[in-house]
Amino acid sequence: MYKSKKERLYIKDILPNPAISFPAYYILSQSLLKNELLQQSLIDIHSFEFDNYNAPKSFDEIFNSLSSGLFPIYKEKYAVGLFGGKLMYLESHGWRAMPCTKDIFMLENWLIA
Repeated sequence: MYKSKKERLYIKDILPNPAISFPAYYILSQSLLKNELLQQSLIDIHSFEFDNYNAPKSFDEIFNSLSSGLFPIYKEKYAVGLFGGKLMYLESHGWRAMPCTKDIFMLENWLIA
């Protein structure tokens, strides 16, 4: 099976002076590396600028955001995406499945654009 090549997206490349410098990079596929919506979410997370985000009033707003290609923010530190019907969050070594904990069901932990 063909494995797509993954590359590092360094935060310093998209944001010269990040307020939060950890993680310093994210490992992404080439298509997500060029995704401007994901890059904007990462810039917002690392600059700690959430002026354009609101807390959702329902989970429908979160899933509508995911379906439209946006990346909601979870706990002000993770960009979240929907891939193959799975809710995934981005950490430095790539996408990980969201653990189904009590915190995930608390709307105040989410921010949507």
